[in-house]
Amino acid sequence: MSTETPCIAVCIIDPKTSLCFGCGRTLPEIARWHRIESAERLAIMAELPARMQDAGLAPLSAPSAKATGTDPT
Repeated sequence: MSTETPCIAVCIIDPKTSLCFGCGRTLPEIARWHRIESAERLAIMAELPARMQDAGLAPLSAPSAKATGTDPT
């Protein structure tokens, strides 16, 4: 994943808040992410932790390599 994306491959939208449980973005933000400028991406990413906390969502961690089958060991 790029350093300019908060995506952790846990893409589930909370029906109450309309935020992704994995990253805290909204569906419109996710849909246009590849088209927005770097500065706007970074600004959105900076507000995601507070956004998730305000919504009462605990940040999830990315799936481990073993869980996804990508761990070479």
